[in-house]
Amino acid sequence: MRIEAELKLDFQDVLIRPKRSTLGSRAEVELSREFSFRHSGAAYRGVPIIAANMDTVGTFEMAGALARHRLASALHKHYGDSQLIDFFGGLADDATVFYSMGITREDYEKFRRVKEEAGDAIGFVCVDVANGYTKAFVDFLQTLRAAYPRVTIMAGNVVTGEMAEELILDGADIVKVGIGPGSVCTTRKMTGVGYPQLSAIIECADAAHGLGGLICADGGCTSAGDLAKAFGGGADFIMLGGMLAGHDECMGEVVERNGERKMRFYGMSSRAAMDKHAGGVAHYRASEGKEVLLDCRGPVDATVQEILGGVRSACTYVGARKLKELSKRTTFVRVARQLNDVFGQS
Repeated sequence: MRIEAELKLDFQDVLIRPKRSTLGSRAEVELSREFSFRHSGAAYRGVPIIAANMDTVGTFEMAGALARHRLASALHKHYGDSQLIDFFGGLADDATVFYSMGITREDYEKFRRVKEEAGDAIGFVCVDVANGYTKAFVDFLQTLRAAYPRVTIMAGNVVTGEMAEELILDGADIVKVGIGPGSVCTTRKMTGVGYPQLSAIIECADAAHGLGGLICADGGCTSAGDLAKAFGGGADFIMLGGMLAGHDECMGEVVERNGERKMRFYGMSSRAAMDKHAGGVAHYRASEGKEVLLDCRGPVDATVQEILGGVRSACTYVGARKLKELSKRTTFVRVARQLNDVFGQS
């Protein structure tokens, strides 16, 4: 047993210090980024925000809505072969949509079948597991990269620099960062395992960028200000679940409570998800997610505009004309947790 005493920070532990700016308006801020991926060699241009591959968020409808704003989506894993083939067959050339998969033989064979039919329309893949530290995960990543050298691969989740480096060297173009910070994730409570998300982003970004790789901050963002902090900490992409949940484009079940319409939203390791997709919680594991009811929020467009407006505003406060400049112009100021608790700040 050992204890690391170095300070680790979460989004609520810091604020961004304002700096002198020559920007006259939020409208002057450019939020699009351009990337060239280390392994696939593919080029990307768009707003680097991705809808999470949760079955209530990562839907065909969400992908279509976000593409209008140049945002990306990661589809959930539970669509059938024919549905995926039809979707990718009609995908616009400028849309960024990730095919999501696990690491079982069945996952690989399903991807092989769909990719064979859809061809180059599938250019982005998200290899998604809760624990990215296992040998099985690394072996699968190496196999996938060898078989599909021109596909851009996002893989995770991890929270430490050394593992981010390993995944990049093993074939990941983008490393997905985050264990336990999601609003409907209970991994930290059930296992005691995790890492404060802002420090995970900072450390993994530093490691990944040194090798020409990128990172995607996955989980923990509950406001536009959290996205600004994640980008300021070095995140190249940000994946959102709860902030995009509850909208018309989601697939959560709608119920009525006290005369109000609510939508079910749950983590993909929750009992609700495992009952739906795996026939229940296996005897050897525990649920590591929860289910909540959210207000039905209508079309996602208004929420997207609010998120993008908040990030643009953050850029104006520090004088960043482009999103890519935000991390260079960010200085974090630590805030006292006890004051947050007393005054209810976040």
